[in-house]
Amino acid sequence: MPQDAEFASLVDAPGFDRRSFIVTALGAGFALATQPVAAQTAIVTDAAGLVAGEVRVPVRDGQMVAYRAAPAGQQKLPVVLVVSEIFGVHEYIRDVCRRLAKLGYFAVAPELFARQGDPRSIDSIPDILARITGRTPDAQVMADLDACVAWAGAQGADAGRLGITGFCWGGRITWLYCAHNPAVRAGVAWYGRLVGAVNEFTPRHPADLTGELKAPVLGLYGGLDTGIPLDTVEAMESALKRGSPAARASEIHLYDNAPHAFHADYRPSYRREDAVDGWQRLLSWLRDKGV
Repeated sequence: MPQDAEFASLVDAPGFDRRSFIVTALGAGFALATQPVAAQTAIVTDAAGLVAGEVRVPVRDGQMVAYRAAPAGQQKLPVVLVVSEIFGVHEYIRDVCRRLAKLGYFAVAPELFARQGDPRSIDSIPDILARITGRTPDAQVMADLDACVAWAGAQGADAGRLGITGFCWGGRITWLYCAHNPAVRAGVAWYGRLVGAVNEFTPRHPADLTGELKAPVLGLYGGLDTGIPLDTVEAMESALKRGSPAARASEIHLYDNAPHAFHADYRPSYRREDAVDGWQRLLSWLRDKGV
């Protein structure tokens, strides 16, 4: 079935409740809050040889939009969940999925803010934090990621070889999911916050969960990241050494001269050398852990 026909059939499927989900399509391009895009550095990965595009993932209260990319005609591929920054599943996240698919992975990036709103349409980062990401419950996110794993398995992927990676907001979620799901084999967290305010939406943070990690995590952090103080990174490293077996197998790599979002090739924060090195570390980490 052509991708657009598949998309239409899913939207019109019984049980798809438009009232439950504000975001029902991903659109195209980059988030408004990330403009202007640094076109000279933004990486563009084509979809040749891939099955790539929007899908609907059944969740407990409807169907959630997601982006899926995988090598065409192949089954039993290892699964990698890709968790976005605060900007949602815009073009950068979709491109990361295609990069992974070109390497033989079944990559899925769910729009985890689907019930709260569309951060891609908002041009103010404070507004995104206040109206959307700050009101997205961790418990909801964990359940939605579980649903993505089940959906990938139903598509013929090998959900037993499961990895997760995420950026910024998604980096924090990567740590949390590796403490949540015992099926995960490996996680790679790009500059995910380790501590923070505790409330009904975010009752615990990665630093609280080192004793519960079920999969080893590779943390990739920037030494010049003003939003994630070095003392919290160092405290996390110490806590990992006292944590679960998976925590003790985890690692944090610090790029001394990198700012926050150094992998985001469409933004001024991009640092090519560190981003390339981090990507190679990600691939090695996943493969070494059987993903």
